[in-house]
Amino acid sequence: MTDTIELLEAIGQNASLRYASTETLTEVLEQAQASEALTAAVITGDSKQLFAEFGRMEHAPPQSTQQTPGHEEEEEEIPAPPAPAQPPTPGKA
Repeated sequence: MTDTIELLEAIGQNASLRYASTETLTEVLEQAQASEALTAAVITGDSKQLFAEFGRMEHAPPQSTQQTPGHEEEEEEIPAPPAPAQPPTPGKA
């Protein structure tokens, strides 16, 4: 039996699989000996079987590390170095 995570990764990286019809993707999964949960999720469009396979029953929202709007740290601007002084031209005042 092929690892479900590896198959999901392969599907995500391969546009022809990512946008394949349900029938085509089901055939590919059967040939790869995918888990029953993954095959059922593709056929039904319901990921509950996958949650059970992965040991989670509820979907937890992702935790964001982004700051709230208006509280972004500003980058300190570094002043440009002064232009080099040109030496005086002989004969000119």
